[in-house]
Amino acid sequence: MDKVRVLVVEDSTTIRKRIVEILGADPALVVVGEAGDGKAAIELCQALRPDVVTLDMMLPVMTGLAATEYIMAYFPTRILIVSASTNRGELFRTYEALAAGALEVLEKPRGEEADGEWEELLVSTVKLISRIKVITHPRAKLGIRKYPLQAGPPAPAREPSATRGLIAIGASTGGPAAVREILRGLPPDFPLPILFVLHLGKTFAGSFAEWLDAQSGVRVAYARDGEALPKPGRGRVIMAPPDRHLVLRQGKLRLTSDPERFSCRPSVDVLFESIALEAAADCAAVLLTGMGRDGAQGLLAIRGRGGATIAQDEASSVVYGMPREAAELGAAERVLPLQQIAPALLRLAGYPETGGRP
Repeated sequence: MDKVRVLVVEDSTTIRKRIVEILGADPALVVVGEAGDGKAAIELCQALRPDVVTLDMMLPVMTGLAATEYIMAYFPTRILIVSASTNRGELFRTYEALAAGALEVLEKPRGEEADGEWEELLVSTVKLISRIKVITHPRAKLGIRKYPLQAGPPAPAREPSATRGLIAIGASTGGPAAVREILRGLPPDFPLPILFVLHLGKTFAGSFAEWLDAQSGVRVAYARDGEALPKPGRGRVIMAPPDRHLVLRQGKLRLTSDPERFSCRPSVDVLFESIALEAAADCAAVLLTGMGRDGAQGLLAIRGRGGATIAQDEASSVVYGMPREAAELGAAERVLPLQQIAPALLRLAGYPETGGRP
């Protein structure tokens, strides 16, 4: 079996040599190159064509974000961000890199971890993302339409144009880019509330809602425990905050610290299942790109109670894991390419085919 070929990009010689040592000690991995700045990373990535690049965000000559954008546009490669950046500006650059095609982000060790814990996580994450397909992300050619700023068997499919009062979206790996494209396809006055769960590590998730808010004409914020679900006509995106489940109970949004589901908190299934009990027939739920199977059973529960359900298709998914599970369960009423999901949500909100006001 061929070894996974890794390029390590880190400006700190000490940290870079440590990463190289950790990866080189695993018999399934081989480090094929090292770089200390973003320009060298691009040159080595093009010359060596590694399977995985571990990439710091804060680099001299050319930043990690700029290197990610270039690599994903011209010779797509699996990128694992390895970063200690946790201030607002640096987090925003991390989100931009994820939206540009980087697959995962891993925090640098703080020195507080148990012996071998971080090393094991680094190796397992590199191996995991080495199995993910990569797609080209030439930003100038994305063609995004921008506006100004356990259940029983599925119910029969309802008319796709039937209006709904609530949208729920779940995503994991590849989710930042996917949800950004969807929101950029919705007008600022989109009338329906959107509840959104994204799998993103606690350390890096703190400013994601703020970043996404700046990317979209639809307002985005983290949920507050006990706030009322906005009524149709007052649409906005409400995200599950880091390390908290988001659920709908008696018309209010609740945040819980209940156990993880599929090693995830927040969990898409937890949100979707709560909606199935409260508002399924008035809901449209969307399951986007992601690894694993979180969300599939919840999507099935919503469909089984009369909700409209959509799963992203394989061709446009970075990881066709969660959507595949949903499709195989019969949970998805429709399986759509990413670029068709925003138009579908517009129709479900009562907009005509032209995308104009209802």
